[in-house]
This record gives sequence, C-alpha cells and structure tokens, in this order.
Amino acid sequence: MRTIELLSPAKNLDCGMAAINHGADAVYIGAPRFSARAAAGVSVADIEQLARYAHRFRAKVLVALNTVLTDAQLPEAERLIRQLYEAGADALIVQDMGILQMPGLPPIALHASTQADNRTAEKVRFLEQAGFSRVVLARELSLEQIRHIAARTQVELEVFIHGALCVSYSGRCYMSQAACGRSANRGECAQMCRLPYDLLDADGRVLVRGKHLLSLKDLNQSDHLQELIEAGVTSLKIEGRLKEKEYVQNITAHYRRRLDAILEGSTTHRAASSGRTVFFFDPAPAKSFNRGFTDYFLTGRRPDIMQPDTPKSLGEPVGRVAACNARSLRLQGKAPIHNGDGLCFVNRRGELEGFRVNRVEGADIFPLEMPRLQPGAAVYRNRDADFERQLQQPSSAERRIRLDICLQEADDGFLLRLTDEDGTEASLPFACDKQPARNPERAQAAVQEQLSKLGNTIYTARHVEVRWAQPYFFPNAVLNDWRRQAVERLDAVREQAYRRPMRRPGNPSAPYPASSLDYTANVTNHLARDFYQAHGVQAVEPGFEVQPPSRATLMHCKHCIKYALGWCPRQGGPAPGPEPLYLRHGGQRYRLAFDCARCEMRVMPPTSPLTP
Repeated sequence: MRTIELLSPAKNLDCGMAAINHGADAVYIGAPRFSARAAAGVSVADIEQLARYAHRFRAKVLVALNTVLTDAQLPEAERLIRQLYEAGADALIVQDMGILQMPGLPPIALHASTQADNRTAEKVRFLEQAGFSRVVLARELSLEQIRHIAARTQVELEVFIHGALCVSYSGRCYMSQAACGRSANRGECAQMCRLPYDLLDADGRVLVRGKHLLSLKDLNQSDHLQELIEAGVTSLKIEGRLKEKEYVQNITAHYRRRLDAILEGSTTHRAASSGRTVFFFDPAPAKSFNRGFTDYFLTGRRPDIMQPDTPKSLGEPVGRVAACNARSLRLQGKAPIHNGDGLCFVNRRGELEGFRVNRVEGADIFPLEMPRLQPGAAVYRNRDADFERQLQQPSSAERRIRLDICLQEADDGFLLRLTDEDGTEASLPFACDKQPARNPERAQAAVQEQLSKLGNTIYTARHVEVRWAQPYFFPNAVLNDWRRQAVERLDAVREQAYRRPMRRPGNPSAPYPASSLDYTANVTNHLARDFYQAHGVQAVEPGFEVQPPSRATLMHCKHCIKYALGWCPRQGGPAPGPEPLYLRHGGQRYRLAFDCARCEMRVMPPTSPLTP
C-alpha cells in the first residue's frame, strides 16, 4: 500500500508538537540558519526534541535548509547539516545544488524544495537521478501536469494543498532583492507582492488605482485530495512556517479528517504514520488566517485567484449589514456572533477595515468603536473568540496508537504481551504466586479493565485478552506495575525499531536537461557551479544575488493581471489602453510584459522615479 503523508508547518517546537498531536504524518521546520523563512529558524536542540516526539508516532521531521548559499557560508552549512543529521532529522529540504557536492554530507535524505522551480517531468527526472528522494512541485501545476510528471518518474512528489501563494514561480522572484536588498532566495522576502499598486497604460493614464494586483488568495485544495492522490502525489503540504500554533492545529485537523475519510477502508493507500486522532473541536479553515480561498491552477486557469482589496485576513463571511445606527448594527446572516469577535469589511475607499465586538444583545451587535457602515455591506469575521478559546484549551486533540494486550499464564507466573497497530511487539514475563479468584465471573473483566487503563501514554487499548487455566485474583497495584513496565518496554522497542530514510545514491553523470543556465538557476557558490558542470551544463551564469543582470525579470508569473481584469486578448477581452502597462508604487514603476503564447506575465525592473 502506498503511504500518503499529511505534512504540516512548524514555526517552533510547540507548533511542531501540536501538528503531530493533531494528526500530521510529518512536520517541516526551519533550520537555525539558511531557511527560506529566516524569521522561523529553530535551534538544533529543539529539532532533536521534536524528532524524538514525532518518531514515537512514526512521523517524520523535515528540516528546511532551502536558501542559496555563498562560498563563505558553505563550511557553516555543512557543519549544520551534520548536526541536524545527528539530531535525528529525517530529511533536508534544499534548493542549493551545491549541497550535493559537499564532501562531508551525511547520508540524510534530500528533498528538492519548490524554490528549485520544479515544473517539468524532465527537471523532476533529473533531480531523481541526482539523488533526491522527493521533489516539491511548483504550486502552479494542474492535475494533468502532475499526472504527467508522476507517470514519467519514480521519485516521491509533494504538493502544497493549503496556505499563502507566491505570485511568482518560487525561486524566480527577485523583486524584493532588487527593491530593498532582501533576497527571497535567502529567506528575507519583503513581500512586494502584497503592496498596493496603481496600474498605468503607456500614456500614464491610471486604469486601476491602489489595488493589490499581485496579491493572491490563499490555496485550499480540500475538495481535490482524492484527485491529487490518484494523480501520484505522496505528500500533501500545508504552507505556514510563520503561522501561530492555533492555525497549525485547525488546518492540520481539517485535512486529517478529510484524509482519514479517503483512506478509511482503502486497499491501495494508507496514512504515513501511526495513531488515530480525536478532536475536541470542529476544524474550520475559514476561521483561521486567510485571504479568501482558491484552488489556483489545479483545475484550470481562473480569473478570481487575485485578492485586490487587501493582503490581510478576511476570515469567514458572516453576513451583510441589515441595519445600523450610531451604536450598533444588525447582520443578515445565520452565523452566531460572540463577545470579543473581530469583524471586518471593505470600506468605501476599497480598504479593509476592522472592529471588535464589545457585546451582543439578541440580534444587536455593539462594537467597541462604531465603524462607518452602510446597509448591504459584506461583513467577515477574522477573529472568532469562542473558536480560539477551544483551540487554546490544554488539549484540543488526542492522538493514540492502538494496542492489543494479552495476559497469558506461564509456569511460574504470567507473560504480558503488547502488540501495537504497526505490528511492533513487547513481551515481559512476571513471576508471581497464583491466587484463585473468589469471584471467577468478575475476575477476567477486572483484569481486562485494569490493563486497558493506559492513562496519559500515547496508547489506547484495542483488544484485551486473558489466557489462563482458571480465573485468578490480582491486586490492582500489581497489574498497574506490569502494565507500566510493558509500556516502557514497548516504547523502547519502538524507538529502536524506527529507521530514518537514507539519502538515495545519485548518478554523477546524469545529464541535466539543458546545456546552459542563466541567473534564474540561482547559482551563488562554486559547489553549485561544479554540480551543474558535472552534469553536462556548459555555461552557468551567476545568480541574481551575486551579479544581477541589467535586464533581469523580477517576477515570473502564471498569474496574469489582464486575464484577471477581463482584458485577455485570447479571451476576446478589450484592450485597456496602449501598452506597455506599468505597476506603480510610491516613486517607482514596473513594466509588465505578457507572453500570451505561454499564458505568463513578467514584472520588469523599475523605470526612472516618478512623482506619486
């Protein structure tokens, strides 16, 4: 049976453990340095602690070390990789191919980050031949493209199923570096795509004013998990290494429930880790941070993937304003509103405006400060106070591994055997005097009841069996002690039995599917250059961060502003004005170039400063 992995993000150790508790089969977390989310680096000690916890459930810990490296950083990166391997990390997520050339690289499994721009079967096949165990595909791929890649490769495929979307192909965005010296390929993205822009035509006429034309809605593939699995995907990934624990709990729980419904009774697929999770709340993605949802390009190009009004969280729609006065408002909608909720709406200036609910009396909502609302305005809840309280309880979920327990009579006592759902077994003999039970009818039930009390362990009793020649009496303290010792033994056996995946051997002469590479290959050190040259690449340009080309494209996008606004010439849309079109923010403007044959858009370097 093929294993299917639910992969959750972790900002820190606490988030990582919460992800495991809420059903994640694996967690990805940032290395202390060289992670594509520089603000989400975690100490090696915390990664070691997380790995020990995750491995109890046969869950994995993947460490993101996915920035490009300079020559000066290579020795430190190599030492760090060794430390992560010794700490128990199951795999590294990397972008820089120089890592594969490191002489002291331990045999840790390698996953090719989506930052490596993995969009074609030829590229994925090469990465497989080079020694990668898994390839993280570009978010922009359709189901048909994913099927095509899966049919032509054997490597594990990972796709994003939820969270924030980059408007540029990952690894091919240089706008932040060009604008303020903060490289997205080095984990310091300034999120230029979330800024408001004016859209100008070639004559300087403003076509759209002050909208977030490069800001996309958030990804949500809840309704396409079965299709992704059938297409050949192994790992389903939730984005969000900067998100708080409550986000991780809610979104992980939501997808765990969806996946369990698919995998239950399947004869071809199963979950990639052990244990079943029970939730003490109803997961609801709309209640966590989101900019509205889209399935992006998975089922074809759509015009509504952009979120032009705000890059902030909209939350869930709760109704429209039915009436309002100077102190309160009423909503036309069925969602109950609670004291402390955060509500928001798009005001007349096209900006997202929020307010806090002070109290609710019947149908009347009294804000802390009354906003200027108009009847009919759509209202969203981006903070559900009651839902947050549920997530902040000491235990919002419980994950347990199922056990079969057998107490069997032996010559000089009894043998207690525990067998978990993975088939791991631990047996311990216990010598004792056998005392016939005074109440034979009650004896067996009492023993079964006592042995099944697994308390705050990670186990739950699935079946308890007693095999004896006749019923015996046992003090509860004796059974409790036997059970405790057997559980400790099972823990030790499971820990010893866990095996990390090792790095796949690579073919050092596998040909790269191109003879030359430009700056978009992000080669920033000599080991990466050596790697590509060893695989037949004859010409390698230095990366943007090392030597920015004078005419470099700052963003390579599948998102197209003209298509989103209904101006696509291939769809018969009207021309908005003379081209080229420009995006303007502050004193800079960026030229837009449209490749209609490929249905792609490029954002070009800023022209001379303009007066806003």
